[in-house]
Amino acid sequence: MSVDSAAPPSHRLPPAGDAPRDRPLGAPARGALVWAVPALWTVALGLWGLSRQGSVWRDEAATWQVAKRCTTDIWHMLGNVDVVHGCYYLLMHTLFTAFGPGTTTLRLPSVLATAVAAACVAVIGRRLAGGWAGLGGGMALALLPAVQFHLQEGRPYALVAAGAGVSTLLLVTALQGRVRRVRWVAYGGIVLLCGLLNWLSLMILPAHAATLLWTRAGRAVWIRWAAASAAATVCVLPLILFSRSQSAQVSWIPPLTWHMLIGPAVLLAVGGVGALVDRPRTGRLSVAAVGLPLLVVPHVGLIGLSLIQPLFLDRYVLFSLLGLALLIGTLLGSAVRAVTSRSPRLSTWVVPVAVVAATAALLPQSLAKRSPASRVDDVLAVASEVRRLAEAGNAVLFIPSARRDTKSVSPDAFAGLRDIALAETPEESGTLKGVEAAPERIRTAMLTQERILLVTDAPEVARPVSAERDRTKTAVLEQHFTAVADEQVRGRRITVYLRTTSPR
Repeated sequence: MSVDSAAPPSHRLPPAGDAPRDRPLGAPARGALVWAVPALWTVALGLWGLSRQGSVWRDEAATWQVAKRCTTDIWHMLGNVDVVHGCYYLLMHTLFTAFGPGTTTLRLPSVLATAVAAACVAVIGRRLAGGWAGLGGGMALALLPAVQFHLQEGRPYALVAAGAGVSTLLLVTALQGRVRRVRWVAYGGIVLLCGLLNWLSLMILPAHAATLLWTRAGRAVWIRWAAASAAATVCVLPLILFSRSQSAQVSWIPPLTWHMLIGPAVLLAVGGVGALVDRPRTGRLSVAAVGLPLLVVPHVGLIGLSLIQPLFLDRYVLFSLLGLALLIGTLLGSAVRAVTSRSPRLSTWVVPVAVVAATAALLPQSLAKRSPASRVDDVLAVASEVRRLAEAGNAVLFIPSARRDTKSVSPDAFAGLRDIALAETPEESGTLKGVEAAPERIRTAMLTQERILLVTDAPEVARPVSAERDRTKTAVLEQHFTAVADEQVRGRRITVYLRTTSPR
């Protein structure tokens, strides 16, 4: 079926843009090679230092502790908090049940998902700008610093990026004239899955709409795209509405400021250069027509939402970096053509040399991303310190109560310790941090103890104590206890207190 059945043949979009233009220059002839190399490259980067020296930080700890719960407890929790990640938690629960909890099980899905995204970038680039552009774009994706961060992250953002890659590839396939109903059903299904993983991923739809406008897609394409997009959005809408009742979870995100826009501005500038090199023209299916909207529109949309409610976190639009990788691939493809005009033999070395140079230049960042210090804290390291400092019969307190995540992830380290502030466990209360007793009950319980371990944040990452319960804990420790040991490890702090006064 044509892209625009109402248009005469001379006005229809070319099936593959300028894809063949660099094939005589020694580009990989087989499509499988173009996408398989970036996919394997991404997996290799993901497996490198996957355990991050056995560290797990607070965001991943949320995934870990929820994935270990039974399905009933997960559903109970989603009614109170984190429903926006419910689909991801259920997936990770399945994997933890099948393979056991561990950093590999926690992070390998993100590695494989990013590899899928890289393969999609490579295929799209090859179709629209030739083999070297596809290969370069696919290789570039995994080297982007933000992608390297989430490549080894036990959170859903890499999975969303994979879905964005597949849905964009399906859209390009449709715009190339290969329109089949099953592809539009698959498009709607992939967008739906991404929306269930994170409903902000629906911002890919206006990006794809911009591509349709740019390429002057025909009426048939618009109708099918609108139907698939509407069906996916309607299915995700209940999740969006219900998650709004849990918006207090993101109340910690600061309001949008100018300095927060510096990073997106740099990305858009680089993307703009790549788009200009691609010689963008309306009515033509090109890398610029696909990559530039994919890069720009989600960022603009997130900025707009953040003016209503602070939501600006780059990980929410991680999938937009697929557009940047496409445009970088176009730059590399153009470099290959420029070198070919002077020395055809050297043209085959342009992309490999560029990848090696970029890898060497980014090596310090790559190493940093794979160290425990790359995250704000480490719940496993603090659990080891608790195990070392604890004595049987001691009490333990957490300030704030969210620092109880280390106990949820490593319960063995807290064996024999009494969590004297806890009234309901996280599983019983359907929360991530449990429900604590009233301040007076906490005070009474503390005054019956001789030795208390306090788990809190290290000073450099700690926030001011605001909850009344936490102020009570701090006041009682200052008035009736003295610190006899104080250890800081990877963003967390453990202080051992001995009672110095007699309870009234």
